[in-house]
Amino acid sequence: MEQTALNSVLRIALVGDHSDTVLAHQAIPLAIDDAAAVLDIVVQYDWLNTPAITSADDLADYDAIWVVPGSPYKNAEGAFTAIRYARENSIPFLGTCGGFQHAIIEYARNVMGWVDAAHAETDSSGRMVIDALACSLVEKTDAIELRSNTLVHRAYGRDVIQEGYHCNYGIAPAFARELEHQPLRVTGWDEEGDIRVVELTTHPFFVATLFQHERNALEGHPAPLVQAFLHAAAQ
Repeated sequence: MEQTALNSVLRIALVGDHSDTVLAHQAIPLAIDDAAAVLDIVVQYDWLNTPAITSADDLADYDAIWVVPGSPYKNAEGAFTAIRYARENSIPFLGTCGGFQHAIIEYARNVMGWVDAAHAETDSSGRMVIDALACSLVEKTDAIELRSNTLVHRAYGRDVIQEGYHCNYGIAPAFARELEHQPLRVTGWDEEGDIRVVELTTHPFFVATLFQHERNALEGHPAPLVQAFLHAAAQ
């Protein structure tokens, strides 16, 4: 993809079922606008509710894709379509919370061959690659250790960060062991060693976090990963 020309508009697809009551959804426009101002680029973002995504053609006009919090989605297949399209076409991708969870399932199904990979919140059968957390992370803040020389580490510029969550589900421990030799690499974890960030090393920018880093914008703080995401999209 050629570098975005001066004064051209960068188009971002925000995939998820928009709700004014979801704090992350309130934060995302602020985080994007702040990052765009820092980078001195023009960004247009469109909310794409999951039922509106029926094929990859619905995403063809976008420079980057962000699968946002708010699961269970009304149409999980719409989220999976967006994730797969970004992954297979080297489109910059960001997933947070529900986006993280669905990125894990999409990868398990379509790359690792786990066609029955499932989410414990919505599925009653299959292999639960996303399962209930031992302790809820709803409105919790915790420390995350970052792997050096990774996209997320370069974005933050430090080894340990503090970020907030709003979730009850994460990667099942049995599946976490299956990722040890995958290109979908674990690049951030909490103090107990549980996975909190993954990156696809075969992709220019494919990052998913269980925490909701965008919510920093609600307090007037920058969201470094959003800036890194937009920078990747502008290349």
